[in-house]
Amino acid sequence: MLLAFVTPAYAQFNLGKAINAAGKAAKAFTLTDAQMAEYVKESVDWMDKNNPVLGEDSPYTQRLRRLTEGITDADGIPLNFKVYDVIDINAFACPDGSVRVFSSLMDIMTDDELMGVIGHEIGHVLKHHSKNQFKQELLTGALKDAVASTGGKAAALTESQLGSLGQSLINAKYSQKQEKEADNCGYDFLVSKGRNPWGIVMSFEKLQSMEGDTKQSYINKMFSSHPDTKARIEAMTKRCVKDGFTRPEAEPAK
Repeated sequence: MLLAFVTPAYAQFNLGKAINAAGKAAKAFTLTDAQMAEYVKESVDWMDKNNPVLGEDSPYTQRLRRLTEGITDADGIPLNFKVYDVIDINAFACPDGSVRVFSSLMDIMTDDELMGVIGHEIGHVLKHHSKNQFKQELLTGALKDAVASTGGKAAALTESQLGSLGQSLINAKYSQKQEKEADNCGYDFLVSKGRNPWGIVMSFEKLQSMEGDTKQSYINKMFSSHPDTKARIEAMTKRCVKDGFTRPEAEPAK
């Protein structure tokens, strides 16, 4: 099943919520963390509603629950995990700690590799990369014509705006520096949760081997604009060796 982003005709805005260019510029400096949290929650809720979320009785969900058992937070940010039953190969983590893994990614990943991907994505959350990018999207993309606040409550979003924000979360692309930061932060996160950080190396190797697959967007998101994929793999390998972790034996994808 394809990941669907429904884009209906724009709903009519309440003119009282529309603001001029000067107002938007001022608002860019007053968007609060509380408003950000509301927008993130609304966006995640919309994505969960508009995509096929596998239930607790699904083997995919049961596998994810087993792999993430005991992983409930990231530096105080509560984590929640769900599986989208879609054919694209992808995964993403949101500023609020919502982690979404696509079933097709799980199909080609071993347990260690899958945890490597999850650790890396949570690294982006811990380094606030996802939060900063989401805020930028709010101020320049989905809300550029409708950022407003009434009594401290975030303005309501249209279906189209929620779809746009959802796409920004799923398809977020980070700089070379940010990807390296997420690698190292994800490594530390996995170690702190008792997981083997070799999973990061192994997941990168798996994804790199699939470059060119039209269904494989995750490699494009992580590596296509960065010429140093090999260097990132080598850096993570050196950390694993230095810290004395044993590389898991090769196993078939689940």
